[in-house]
This record gives sequence, structure tokens and C-alpha cells, in this order.
Amino acid sequence: QVQLVESGGGLVQPGGSLRLSCKVSGTIFRIYSMAWYRQAPGKERELVASISSNDDSYYIDFVKGRFTISRDYGLHTMDLKMITWRPEDTAVYYCHVHATAVPGGALNTYWGQGTQVTVSS
Repeated sequence: QVQLVESGGGLVQPGGSLRLSCKVSGTIFRIYSMAWYRQAPGKERELVASISSNDDSYYIDFVKGRFTISRDYGLHTMDLKMITWRPEDTAVYYCHVHATAVPGGALNTYWGQGTQVTVSS
């Protein structure tokens, strides 16, 4: 059983800063890519940022320069540090990983339950 638990969501003022964290637990052999997605009301879920096992990071244009993704391989955690929040960033943020449970096992996809971030004054 693999669990992804997000934390750090809440209310943030426009221009403010916030950090989201994701903790992966359970039967995990190796985590490959990790990513943050978000889903705003009435919109489809979209990729926000990702980080590979080589620490190569990717960001959608809308968050470049404002969001920073990082991971801790030993603790199986991932953070998303965000500054200069905008109302358009209001969404549920989801943690996502590609991982194997056993050596040589299939590559599986796991999702967290999501954490709400609301940008409002």
C-alpha cells in the first residue's frame, strides 16, 4: 500500500508565499519522477511542476520564477515553494509520483488526495 499525503495548503494573500509538502510512504522501492498538479474549479487537472530522478525540473510557463520544486530522496518527500501567489493559482494541488514497489517491478502511478490553496485578500 502506497500513500501520498500533501500538507501546507490553506489561505494565502496575493503576493504571499506558501510551501506545499508531499510525503510518500508504504511499500516503495524506488521513486522516479515526482510532480505537482493542480485543478481549479471548472477546469481540468494540469501539471504545474515536475522533478526527475536526475533532479531535472520542469515548470509550466505561468509559474516559472515563482514556484520551486525540490525533493529529498532519503525521506521520500517533495516540496513546492511558491512566492507571489496570484488569484489564478487558486486550486486543489495534488502530489503525483511514478514509482516501483519492488526491484524490477512495474512502474506505477500514485496520487495524493490533494490540498486546497486559496489565494484571496
